Amino acid sequence: MNKVENGNSVKIHYKGTLDDGTIFDDSRGREQTLDFKMGEGNLLPEFEEAVMGMSLGETKSFKITSAAAYGEIIEEAIIKVPKDSFPEEFDFTSGNMVMGKNATGQQVQATILSHDDETVILDHNHPLAGQDLNFEVELLEIL
Repeated sequence: MNKVENGNSVKIHYKGTLDDGTIFDDSRGREQTLDFKMGEGNLLPEFEEAVMGMSLGETKSFKITSAAAYGEIIEEAIIKVPKDSFPEEFDFTSGNMVMGKNATGQQVQATILSHDDETVILDHNHPLAGQDLNFEVELLEIL
């Protein structure tokens, strides 16, 4: 196999950055390749599209817009909750991720934006919402 086709299993190394250069993920830094089967829908469709047709050993750079990645920021997903909804010794550091349950009992994740004596502002948007994502990908194996 010379080029990646639908149904192939592949191994890649990649680095993901934001437009300001911030690295949000780096498989080499984790010393772990990303292994996936093309066409299974486990990755962003645009990511798979960029890998499709790559040759063994090829390196490629591409951008996925926020709309095609994790969407734009939804203001209604940023909510204020009472501070007494959390355990007594809870760490309210801005940027920390928290897990909880919504009104229907479904598990949800949020990022703490801020807090005061009585309330906590939580952002339920994906942490990469509103961000364009830049990738550098190297194809290591086609199986």
